[in-house]
Amino acid sequence: MSTLKGIIRNGQVIVIGPTDLPDGTEVEILPVGPSAVDDQAQMTPDEIARTLAAMEKIEPFEMTDAERAAIKADRQARKEWEKAHFDEHADRLRRTWE
Repeated sequence: MSTLKGIIRNGQVIVIGPTDLPDGTEVEILPVGPSAVDDQAQMTPDEIARTLAAMEKIEPFEMTDAERAAIKADRQARKEWEKAHFDEHADRLRRTWE
């Protein structure tokens, strides 16, 4: 099978030139060269240095005991609310499917 070439226009692949593939043929499309969606692209040494420098500037996230207690209390309150309203929510879902 030969390689097809194309370009993207308005989110659609436009094949450059004619093809003898029948309609409905499944194809796999891979970008040529680095692109915004290509997570396998190699970073340049300069990009690596800038990324590491930016990471060094980030301070560690630390919570106080009061903040941990507030988060734990909030989670517990949400859990209790969800348990108290579960039947109501289930009934609404049931009615949707009837």
